[in-house]
Amino acid sequence: MPVIKNKNRETKSHAKFHEPDKGLIFLILVAVFFGLIVLSSASSIIAYEKFGDAYYYFKHQLLGLALGLIAFWFFAKTDYHIWKKYAFIFLVVSVLLLLIVFIPGISADYGKARSWINIFGFSLQPSEFVKLSFLLYLAAWLEVRKEKLHDINLGIGPFLVVLGLIAFLMLLQPDIGTLSIIAITSLIVYFVGGGKFSHVLGIILIGLVAVFALVQIKPYQANRFKCFSDPEYSKQDICYQVNQSLIAVGSGGFWGRGLGESRQKYMYLPEASGDSVFAIMAEEIGFLFVSIFVLCYLFIFYRGYLIAKYAPDDFGKILAIGIVSWIIIQALINIGGTINIMPMTGVPLPIVSYGGTAILASLAGFGILVNISKQTK
Repeated sequence: MPVIKNKNRETKSHAKFHEPDKGLIFLILVAVFFGLIVLSSASSIIAYEKFGDAYYYFKHQLLGLALGLIAFWFFAKTDYHIWKKYAFIFLVVSVLLLLIVFIPGISADYGKARSWINIFGFSLQPSEFVKLSFLLYLAAWLEVRKEKLHDINLGIGPFLVVLGLIAFLMLLQPDIGTLSIIAITSLIVYFVGGGKFSHVLGIILIGLVAVFALVQIKPYQANRFKCFSDPEYSKQDICYQVNQSLIAVGSGGFWGRGLGESRQKYMYLPEASGDSVFAIMAEEIGFLFVSIFVLCYLFIFYRGYLIAKYAPDDFGKILAIGIVSWIIIQALINIGGTINIMPMTGVPLPIVSYGGTAILASLAGFGILVNISKQTK
């Protein structure tokens, strides 16, 4: 599935640069700033309990944010067309990143998933980078194969093979949450790139069958669906996190208890600084301000949609819609699991949850989006 040369490829000499989408940049910075405030509050108790420093997680997040802002600046300044040249390399990198977690000595297990590595005392989650690297590959490949996507041998077939390889490696970890984000984003960009809706629908049906089979094989995956359908099932054990999350959200009411006043963060709610951070946010600042923050995500998606609509070429269009789809899908999966309108999968809330790898990858993606906005028609 190599990328072939595109005769109609835009070149840097033909690109017309102008001011970037300042509204998008403003929304991103607001989300980053607000996320730091929320994380500082949500993580204070667990940080003090584990490390004797209430700002331990906050300080480490600042390091990830600093690297993320550097990546944001770099990708915003670099003409996004250049990444097409390295499309196949991005595919190889995606596979290697998913394999590295199985190397003894650097792999790390958290819970039931082996999706982390430890290097020089720092924990990294390689799959966070795969969200971007695999997307870069798909965008370049789809632009070239646009007229051939209906062909089984040249279009949908190779697409399924590569997506299947990525899915297989993620199932070995297993990391169902991240796999869901990558798979849904891949289907969206496949459709935007010219794929048939019937093909997308067929892949979704195959995916649902695979999920059903996985649930039968892995009991702990089945438990997630049991907690989703009946939170009262095993309240003090299997469904404990879901129930404590719902208590936190409900306790916040319309106005919230007040910033820093969460009770659930006092070791009641697991992963208060990670995938449950939205529950602490809802408890402290309430429904009104949480709704405003969710609207911030939606406006970022809207600005990204406009950038995709007016992108100078198909590569830019596919890449832009892929980046904002990745962010909004991840946010919806996290929030949906927190308020139990879908099974909890353990994915972080973009820009807010603790995790240097996640914020670095997200800001790198946003940097590419800003660069595309500088070249829109």
